[in-house]
This record gives sequence, C-alpha cells and structure tokens, in this order.
Amino acid sequence: MRGPAARAAGARGEFQAAGAGARRRCARNEPVFDAMWNALWIFLGGGLGSLARWGVSGFVAERVGQTFPWGTLVVNVSGSFVIGLFATLTEPDGRWLAPASFRQFFMLGLCGGYTTFSSFSLQTLNLAREGEWLHAGANAVLSPALCLLAVWLGHLAARALNQT
Repeated sequence: MRGPAARAAGARGEFQAAGAGARRRCARNEPVFDAMWNALWIFLGGGLGSLARWGVSGFVAERVGQTFPWGTLVVNVSGSFVIGLFATLTEPDGRWLAPASFRQFFMLGLCGGYTTFSSFSLQTLNLAREGEWLHAGANAVLSPALCLLAVWLGHLAARALNQT
C-alpha cells in the first residue's frame, strides 16, 4: 500500500508509537497541535535553508566573483533541481514513502528557505504536467516580470523615503 492512505496511516502510527496516552490527552486539540508542530518544522527547515543559501551563494561569489550574481543563480538552479527531485521521489507513486510533515519540512521549509524560486519552478512544472499550459506560461512570464516590477517599485519608494 503506497498511496496517501498509507502515508496517513504511517504518520498516525508514528505519532501513536510516541505514546498512546499523549495522543488521548491532546485528541481534542489535535488539529491545532499538529499544525503547531508542522509550523515549527517548516520554521526550522526555513532557517536551515536560509543558512545554506547564504553559504552556497557566498562560496560561489568568492570563487567566481560578483560581476554577475552567479551565487544566486547557482542557488536558484540547484534549489529548483532538488525540489523537483524530492517532490517526484516522494509523491504517491514515487520511490520513497515520506510523511506529509517531512515533505513540508523539506519542500516548504528547507527548499523554500534556500530559494523560493524552487517553489515557483515546481508549481509551474505541475501546471504544465496537468496540461494547464496557459497557466504555466502565465506563471513563467508574470512571476519574474511582476517581481522585477515590484522590486523596482520598492526601490523607488525607499529612495523617496530616504529623501524626505
């Protein structure tokens, strides 16, 4: 059994193995309790991903130079590769069975902290795989264009605030 039901059963089994008494004590607040633990794991993953981004981009910049943002490019490309690899290996038909909480820690936390470009890339790929070519194309064009526009507008707003 390898589908979502097996994942859910495995996740419940792991939690129960930690102590059936603890499960009974928090059964009334279980959704809140689970959400808090997920948030904590995503938070920790995000911190680790951010440290990895700082380390990798700094390492690349020291070796190659800073006339072009090679460090950021390496982080974005490697993060996109890693999230694509992990998401496919751990999806319901994938080779590895991973609890949803670990997938969230890794993809939302670690990869999201390492580079949000990886999330954008995975979402665009999923749209294309589902045959949503218009949405995939719109996301591929609008996300970078609007983000560049937003960063420019933020720059202009900050310059205006600096002058007052």
